Amino acid sequence: MASTEILTKLRQIIRSIHMESKRIEKQYAISIPQLLTLQYLAQQVNYQSSARELKEHLQLNASTISGILSRLEQKGLIARLPRFRDKRVAYVALTEKGMTLLDQAPTTLFERLSDALEKLPTEDIASLHQHLDFLVTAMGAQDIDASPILTSHEFPKNPN
Repeated sequence: MASTEILTKLRQIIRSIHMESKRIEKQYAISIPQLLTLQYLAQQVNYQSSARELKEHLQLNASTISGILSRLEQKGLIARLPRFRDKRVAYVALTEKGMTLLDQAPTTLFERLSDALEKLPTEDIASLHQHLDFLVTAMGAQDIDASPILTSHEFPKNPN
C-alpha cells in the first residue's frame, strides 16, 4: 500500500509541474524556461547576460538556450546585443516589454519550492536528498541528464 501512495505522490508532482507549465504558457504565451530566463536577466547588472551565463544558471544545453532566446527575441521580450570585439559572445538584455511581463507573472512552482527548501534544516535537506537518490536509483533514472527546469518538450503528449 505504501508504494502505491508514493507512486501517487510522484504522479501528483509530475502533474502539478505539467499543469503549471500549461497555465503559464496559456496565460503569458511563454514557457517556464523562458520565464526563468527573463527572471534571471532582471537580476543581472544592466539586465544583461551572456548566453553562456544563462546556460550555466539554467543548466540547459546550448541548443535549448538558443531556442529559448530566439523565441523571446521574436516576442520582443529580450534584445540581442552585438559585441564588436568578439562576435562569438552573444549578449542578451531584458527589454521593457519583458520587464512588463515579469511584473505581471505569478510566482512559479520552481520559486515556491526553492523558497520552501531553503527554509528546511540542513539535516532535513540531507534526508530528502538521500530519499530522492533512492527513488532515482530505484527507477533506473540515474543516467538521465536532467536540469532543475523542465522544458515543454519533456512533457508527455497526454499526461493522463
